[in-house]
Amino acid sequence: MNGVEETFVCACIPMFTKGMQANSYFFGHQKWGKEYFENSHRSETFKARWRAALGNWDNKIVADIGCGPGNIYASLGGSPKIIIGVDISHGALEMARNIGYTPILADAHHLPFRDKFADVVVANATVHHCDDMARILAEAARIVRPGGLLVTDLDPQLSAWNFKGYGLVLRDIRFFFYRLFRSKYYIPLDERNARWKTEIHNQRPGDGITPELYYQVLEPLGFKVKLYPHNRDLGSEVLEGKHGQSPWRLRLAQRLSGMNPVETSAAQSIMCIAKRIG
Repeated sequence: MNGVEETFVCACIPMFTKGMQANSYFFGHQKWGKEYFENSHRSETFKARWRAALGNWDNKIVADIGCGPGNIYASLGGSPKIIIGVDISHGALEMARNIGYTPILADAHHLPFRDKFADVVVANATVHHCDDMARILAEAARIVRPGGLLVTDLDPQLSAWNFKGYGLVLRDIRFFFYRLFRSKYYIPLDERNARWKTEIHNQRPGDGITPELYYQVLEPLGFKVKLYPHNRDLGSEVLEGKHGQSPWRLRLAQRLSGMNPVETSAAQSIMCIAKRIG
């Protein structure tokens, strides 16, 4: 850890869990981390959705929890007063620093910040990668100033991924053929296993986040919570209540599991926009 102390502010980490080790390894990997930075959260729909959610963050204090190599800032641009990147991965923070983040090596369950200092706190595809989702949301909320925003996105909605019966069988068969024929969806075994270990609440049917968790955690802390389930294929329309359409493979697996793919509960992810009441 000597190189870490010399390079970054390094907060006390009470416990380095297996999930944290997995996230540190995968997102800081020289090859995989770079591929994630270049290929993830880059679509025009993603950018439009987030810009609509955030508005203008120029000259604001921003904290990006679970920033990884810096995808959010790289995609959205702008001129925050400061954008603090919090992550458990030294390698990922090296990449984030190169594009303008102020890096902090810390555990998102125990953020090393005073209360209510940030104008905007974001956590993109972060909450489900952490051991305690409720704790992560509460810690992120703690540092939002009155009138400020907490925005999260791309955490899997539990009800959309709770495959059963023939739907579960179909999913397993599909993954088998991806591996067998090395299709465009194929990921080499070592990379696939490393990334799978980071998906702490997205590894098996019944994993994921629920709308109730957002309300239970954030409303008692003084937030007005708005949730937008979506299928990742829409931009600002998500904030109008539209949730788009998931890939046909997912829709088929959902139908075979007894779900209705057109219902909001079948949307792949949830975007949360929570404003702290002044």
